[in-house]
Amino acid sequence: IRSRDLAEPAVDTRHANDERFNAIAAEWDDDPYRVLMAQKVARAMRAALSPSGQERALEFGAGTGLITLLMVPRLRRLTAMDSSTGMLAVLRQKCARKGLAQVEIVEGSVPEQLPDATFDLIYSSMTLHHIDDVPGLLRLLAAHLEVGGRVALADLDIEDGGFHGGVPGIAHHGFDREVFAGWLRAAGFDEIQFSTAFTLRKARDDGGNADYPIFLAVARKL
Repeated sequence: IRSRDLAEPAVDTRHANDERFNAIAAEWDDDPYRVLMAQKVARAMRAALSPSGQERALEFGAGTGLITLLMVPRLRRLTAMDSSTGMLAVLRQKCARKGLAQVEIVEGSVPEQLPDATFDLIYSSMTLHHIDDVPGLLRLLAAHLEVGGRVALADLDIEDGGFHGGVPGIAHHGFDREVFAGWLRAAGFDEIQFSTAFTLRKARDDGGNADYPIFLAVARKL
């Protein structure tokens, strides 16, 4: 897996991401292809998980809530977490308009500020490539799950860096599915399943276009 120099402080990645997402939060939902991607990923999550409506869930990297609002009707309680004040401001407005009292919105960074609680389900989309120590995060997610609880994690398949180009705050250019499965097993998960939730066709900085598959990994805590 191609990653940034892990000797560089993780706070640099967080700062770069927070600055970027705060700056673009108000326009984030204006991209119809981004909205379509969220819809496809959320539908893949719902199909893979078949939530009963009784789950207490944590979503990290919730952003403006494109996934949040599609998942929450199938959940009893949802803690939606993000480190960007600007993105969460948009999410708060959406939840207020829709009267979603079952959504608790929390500002904080993962893995350092995960809520002091346990959940039945933890999910996230397109956030892991911003996290320096993904194996460490997976171990913490397992610690925040009830026995038998599940994760549903969507992100890019490994790529050459063309997806983000020169955007700051990127820790990984996607992930190899076999390596990622090994991290999940080492963190205490089994029943690991991968699917392709969506394939995003995107213009590259070099003027060309490329297809970028987005995987969905679902696993259960032992």
